[in-house]
Amino acid sequence: MPEPLTAEPGNPERGRLVVRDLGAASCLICHAMPIPEEPDHGDIGPPLHGVGARFTPAELRQRLVDPKAIDPDTVMPSYYQLEGLRDVLGRFVGRTIYTAQQIEDVVAYLATLTEDP
Repeated sequence: MPEPLTAEPGNPERGRLVVRDLGAASCLICHAMPIPEEPDHGDIGPPLHGVGARFTPAELRQRLVDPKAIDPDTVMPSYYQLEGLRDVLGRFVGRTIYTAQQIEDVVAYLATLTEDP
């Protein structure tokens, strides 16, 4: 997904806040991340340390918007899609998990994660 979803560039500082927000579907639920002040990191998905060195912003965006296009069997939800979803949590029926700007902010933040632990 090469084109950004918004005209405003992503902001990594805002993206870091988004990935930590447990009320919105924090990435920490499933992934370990280089955010040491957060005590609980998930281990369902791969650690995100160094993810910015492994994937381009376009590839990161694709994984957030439609991860099943990459891996049809993934358990990762789509954070910005409404079509073809199953078992959607009630509060997200008819709406995306993240806004377009939040997607771009998260992509900008993940792109800064270029070092492995």
